[in-house]
Order: sequence, then structure tokens, then C-alpha cells
Amino acid sequence: MPKYYVLIGPPGAGKGTQAQNISKALELPHISSGDLFRENLKKETDLGKKAKSFMDRGELVPDDLTISMVRERLAEPDCKNGALLDGFPRTPAQAQALSETLGSFNGQVNAVPYIKVAEDVLVKRLTGRWTCRAEGHVYHEKFNPPKKAGVCDVDGSVLYQREDDQPETVINRIKVYFKQTMPLIEFYSAAGLLLEVDGAKPIDEVTAALLEGLSGRG
Repeated sequence: MPKYYVLIGPPGAGKGTQAQNISKALELPHISSGDLFRENLKKETDLGKKAKSFMDRGELVPDDLTISMVRERLAEPDCKNGALLDGFPRTPAQAQALSETLGSFNGQVNAVPYIKVAEDVLVKRLTGRWTCRAEGHVYHEKFNPPKKAGVCDVDGSVLYQREDDQPETVINRIKVYFKQTMPLIEFYSAAGLLLEVDGAKPIDEVTAALLEGLSGRG
């Protein structure tokens, strides 16, 4: 039976890093909804063209279109044993649609690892990020500072703080995330699938906790 996991975590929780670690350890493909959209748009697939028509009008891409992209990806050979989904579903309605889709692959959501981090910790993590103008190398004033303040170690270009990483924007992003995602967290919690892990701990400890929790699920 294939195994499917849905990874949830707010901006700054380290979800991208953990997705890579889990995917490698469990030998399951990491399917990011953002990557799926970019790939379909880049390749100008039928689904990509349809999605672009909504995006060009400033409208949200309908759930059924997103589900179709996910279904196509899950049908590929590397997903025969399951997958780690990231960025989808975002709502209980999408979660229900995903459940129906996985049923067609003789599978189901086995667990939903949730990397939980307090808002104040997330703000500290995100507002400390600085990016180099030349190649986009990322630094953090606390966790990964450049050797010389304001200068990229790699190419010597000036570091700047993106609008996304400025305090006011970060605080709003986090509040919006929790408001939009809480119904999904409650949905999976009620289904007994939620696996909460403390994302404030060091990266390797978070990975170990996630893998230990998933080892006992389905």
C-alpha cells in the first residue's frame, strides 16, 4: 500500500528543509504545490494554460484544477510507493478532494506532520533574513551571518532585506497563515491524523522527531 503524508508548517518553521530530509529518509518524492504550478506554467501544459488564465485575471485557481495537477503528478512512476505533499491541501474542502483522489490510487493520507513554532519565534527567524542582490544567496543575522556585515561572502554584492522579510510584512504573513490554515489543522486533528512536532528545536532533532512519529503511522 502506498503511503501519503501531508506536511504542514508556517513560514519560518523550516518546512522546506524538513521536507527534503523526510523525503530522502523515507524514499518518497516531495511534491510541492508551488513547484507543480511553476512546472505546468513553464511547460505550458493544458492544465498550466488553464491555471494561467485564472491567474492573469487575478483570480484564484479553482480546486479542481489544482487537484488535477496533483493527480497527474501522483500517477507518475516515482509515486508508486506514495508521496510527501507540501502546500496542498490548504482547506478542509481540498483535503476531502485529496482523500478521494488518493482513494483512486488505493491509498489514503496516513499522517499529517505539523511543524509547530510559536509566532514570536517565527518573527525572529524571518526578520533576520538578508539576501544578496547578485545571485540571491541568503543569510541570517543570527543563524547564518555573513563574514562582513552587509556583504555577500560568495560574490561580494550588497545584501538587502526583501519586503517579505521586513517585520510588518512578516507579522502579517504569519497571522494570515494561521487564520487560513487553522481549519485544516482542526480537520486533520479531528481525523486523528495530526502529528505535532516542536519546530523550535534544532533541525536534526526536528527531523528525528518527525521520522519517529511517522514510523508508527499507517
